Amino acid sequence: MNAINIAQLHLWVQDRDTVLEYSTHVEWRYAQKPDYSQIQEKLAQESTRNHLPNSLELLVQNLLQTFEIEANYKINPAQWLSVVPSQFRMSCNGGYRYTITDLINVGTYNLLIANTQHHKANNAEITTANNLLHTAFPDGLLWEVLEVYSQPPDIVLKWRHWGEFTGAYQDYAPTNKIIEVIGTSVLRVTDDFKIISLEHYYDHTQFWKQLTSGGKLLQTPQSEQQKRQKASVSIWQRLWGFISQLWRRKQHIPMTNI
Repeated sequence: MNAINIAQLHLWVQDRDTVLEYSTHVEWRYAQKPDYSQIQEKLAQESTRNHLPNSLELLVQNLLQTFEIEANYKINPAQWLSVVPSQFRMSCNGGYRYTITDLINVGTYNLLIANTQHHKANNAEITTANNLLHTAFPDGLLWEVLEVYSQPPDIVLKWRHWGEFTGAYQDYAPTNKIIEVIGTSVLRVTDDFKIISLEHYYDHTQFWKQLTSGGKLLQTPQSEQQKRQKASVSIWQRLWGFISQLWRRKQHIPMTNI
């Protein structure tokens, strides 16, 4: 492959800040441009790789970061830059090949983590999965390219995905430890580095094993007592409301002559 000058290439292979800076008139999922400032700061602190400028590793990482922005936040497929919309497909561990529409409706996390006893991806919306993970990882989930093994158009890469599990996941207690997943992907691109297909391979059971290793959250006697108190107050509130309604009705009944 010829020498790369990333700065002279298309927007979708630039760094994430540049991509967002020039993303104008976009239909964003939450009606505003996403903010990656906290993620960028943590990446600078926790990444195990510092890819050389104009390296293929840096270009691939930039491209997949752009794809992540679009998959999670752009709701109009016509505004996606990183893929060939009519051809794009994404799969996990050789499974179903998802389209852009699938990603917009369901989200990358639902499609990647699949159905387990802990999460029903088929029944979850993108915001549901994202909210669960944001609660479990309030400081964010980070991602980096570790190695690139082959040249375009079929790029094979190894990646790392991690975050500190400090918030509860559903009814599972946080471990306050780093949860890490290592995987491999096959990225097929056009001559101008638009994604045609993306195949992920990793052991998603390890992710769930780490996410549930803290065990179920315990109900403390105090919290049970608080529940009983709330229930008791609720009953009296309903009873008092009923009595008040009867009293108001009595006050409005017209007096009759006997």
